[in-house]
Amino acid sequence: MVTQMPDEILEELKQIRKLLEPKPAPPPPPAPKGLMNEFKAFIKNYKVMGMAVAFILGLYLGALTQSLVKDILMPLIGLAIPGMSNLSSLQVEFNNQIFGIGNFLAAVITFIIVAFVIFILVKVTKRAGIE
Repeated sequence: MVTQMPDEILEELKQIRKLLEPKPAPPPPPAPKGLMNEFKAFIKNYKVMGMAVAFILGLYLGALTQSLVKDILMPLIGLAIPGMSNLSSLQVEFNNQIFGIGNFLAAVITFIIVAFVIFILVKVTKRAGIE
């Protein structure tokens, strides 16, 4: 039976602990040099293509919704109001100033529809795990 001194055992345990500690992560590779490589890194890191696609789709979603409101919903609402052919053409005159209340209502309805569609898209993508 071999007996060791408590200091020797303690030193041996310290060495074992050192060996078991995880190694630090290697440093990230240096940034690529050159304008083209920097541009590619910019596109990749900031997800520019995804933002561009989202912007273009949002632009056309807004145009589609605006057409839906002005060309379909507002005339339907105008039919429900006696004496009004199209709600988007509603104007109020006050002190020789004309207020286009119909256009404002169309913009508000368009905003509400677009905001609701975006809300639904965010809920669906979060539920699907896409963020």
